[in-house]
Amino acid sequence: MKHIVVLTGAGMSAESGIKTFRDADGLWEGHDVMEVATPEGFAANPDMVLDFYNQRRRQLLEVTPNSAHYNLAELETDFKVTIITQNVDDLHERADSSNVIHLHGELLKVRSTFDESDIQDWKTDLVLGDFCKKGYQLRPHIVWFGEDVPMIPKAIDICQTADVLIIIGTSMQVYPAASLMHYVPQNTPIYFIDPKPHIESKENLTVIAETATDGMKKVVKKLAKNIT
Repeated sequence: MKHIVVLTGAGMSAESGIKTFRDADGLWEGHDVMEVATPEGFAANPDMVLDFYNQRRRQLLEVTPNSAHYNLAELETDFKVTIITQNVDDLHERADSSNVIHLHGELLKVRSTFDESDIQDWKTDLVLGDFCKKGYQLRPHIVWFGEDVPMIPKAIDICQTADVLIIIGTSMQVYPAASLMHYVPQNTPIYFIDPKPHIESKENLTVIAETATDGMKKVVKKLAKNIT
């Protein structure tokens, strides 16, 4: 089976009703990202940070995967598919994709502030006083600005085995995630789906300037015709 590697960003989940973060104004749903998405912000005002992620978590539990999520899952019938996502939602998993790597953490998980490997599933509000077994405060299992991205080495290894690369709903401007497309083997077919694509033209690159749901329909047809 040919190996399709998929890189997904905020635009993948936007059509499910999850608001996207945009660098342009430095705000995330009205909040300064430095206040709610950095270790320093958490140290300065943990109540506000926990409330911010509690609201995101509640929203996530109310939305559902869109057709693009399901299209990716259905590709597993004919291909080996690995999804590397910058998103912290679980919509890929809910659409039945079986191999998902979360670069930036997962909203429905929390971890100990003492031991990063102490990770728990979490679907309710997280508040001050929620401790790990060793008595330390729990925090969202999210990679904040300024923190290491521990899954990058694994993601690089995966990209190096790609027969096809699909990029959906990400500007590919934010590092280290943006570097991943450079690790696929030379001349690997690349499909780039984004309404406002910012990417240098290449011979092996097909740009589809559409939303995730519309773009994935076209990619599915192209894969069916061109890949045996």
